[in-house]
Amino acid sequence: MAEAISAKKGCGIGLYIVAAIVVVYIAMNSFVVIPAGNVGVKSLFGKVDPAVLTSGFHVVNPLVSIERMSVRTQELTEEAIVPSREGLSVNLDVTLLYSLVPDKAPEVYRTIGSNYGQVVVEPQFRSVIRGATAGYDAKALYTSEREEIASAMMSHLEPLLSPRGIRVEKILLRSMTLPPILSDAISKKLEAEQQAEQMKFVLDRERQEADRKRVEAEGIADFQKRVADGLTESYLKWKGIEATQKLAESGNSKVVIIGAGQSGLPVILGSDTAQGR
Repeated sequence: MAEAISAKKGCGIGLYIVAAIVVVYIAMNSFVVIPAGNVGVKSLFGKVDPAVLTSGFHVVNPLVSIERMSVRTQELTEEAIVPSREGLSVNLDVTLLYSLVPDKAPEVYRTIGSNYGQVVVEPQFRSVIRGATAGYDAKALYTSEREEIASAMMSHLEPLLSPRGIRVEKILLRSMTLPPILSDAISKKLEAEQQAEQMKFVLDRERQEADRKRVEAEGIADFQKRVADGLTESYLKWKGIEATQKLAESGNSKVVIIGAGQSGLPVILGSDTAQGR
């Protein structure tokens, strides 16, 4: 009898322990914290809930499974040997910045999975890189057309990833390596173009200097013409008389011969000349 009672007590204690464990399990699985920069995707018995859990504290069904998916910007760098329009092989280093659209996370998880980057983004990115460069010459990678090539890659990649719930943010052409022969040829061409631009600048400067000197010469010639037109015979005689008058009034000894010059102007002899005569 005592053994039966003892067995019943042990069974009751076991049930209490099991019940406590169940309660603790339910309590622990009813509270979920979603980290910043993530969303939570809920699934119950294989069925994915279209509503997402934003970052923060949430109370959920303890039987629900929560998959945390990052919605932060992610970086994917691809190094590839790609063809150019001339058929040359170019080593290209390209970086893709992308992120998961928060509202699309349940659909992405249901159709692709949490490893959508490896399953969808990488293959599509590689395909777009090769397709975009095939429409451009290799030298375009050394010029301002680099941005145009990056824009072309984005325009091809966005229609492929946007419907899948993945946002394409930016494509960056980080570096490229051309075949040595082509690289040397492009460098020489760029150097020749720079020298041509420098020579053009020098010629323009010399042309401007020549124009300046021409304008200066025309101004001097115009001034001399105006002065020559104003130097009449009567004006010169008048200035000669004024000069003679000033010299005659000075304190130096001199001899003034009136009307002795060819023009009828006075001739002034200094004291030394007068004594010699």
